[in-house]
Amino acid sequence: MRVLTGPIGDARPLGTVSSEELAVAAGVNSATLRKDLSFLGSYGIRGVGYDVATLVERLSCTLGLTEHRAVALIGLGNLGQALAGYGGFASRGFRIAALIDADPRRVGTTVRGLRVRHIDEFEAVVDECRITIAVLAVPAIAAQRVCDRVVACGVTSILNFAPAVVSVPPHVDVRKVDLAAELQILSFHESRKAALAGARR
Repeated sequence: MRVLTGPIGDARPLGTVSSEELAVAAGVNSATLRKDLSFLGSYGIRGVGYDVATLVERLSCTLGLTEHRAVALIGLGNLGQALAGYGGFASRGFRIAALIDADPRRVGTTVRGLRVRHIDEFEAVVDECRITIAVLAVPAIAAQRVCDRVVACGVTSILNFAPAVVSVPPHVDVRKVDLAAELQILSFHESRKAALAGARR
């Protein structure tokens, strides 16, 4: 990022970034990047670049990150506890507002300053905490049942870490995070690199 001086008489620094710098960071070519940003109504200045503050604001608005969204994390096993402690959510405008579990040994305990509530209280939790997104970190066998309950309580955005595919109505958005599948993809790339290295010998 370059820092340029502002207009004459204006001593404020002006943070800018060029389309080439953004393109390298995004892994695309600069022409594609400029075209994509133009759809946001964000136009850079030729020879100067994009004003960073303005660009961040417009991207945040487009992605819906200007609103702080309350998230319910369901399932406080090893993965759920790790997600509960992840600091990256807050920096992106997401707040873990409720922790939910069905295990009597976990219900009532405190994790990261939040009391773990029972899944039977989920409808009340949605109203009290104004939950807009649910994160599922439950065992595969419970995933569909928990998902159905989440949808019945009016939550229409779900991030699914459970190792199972869940079925939802058309108005509900689900994003699945499959860690094993991601490792398989990396394994494929490792095998391909090894094969290429062997072919060069």
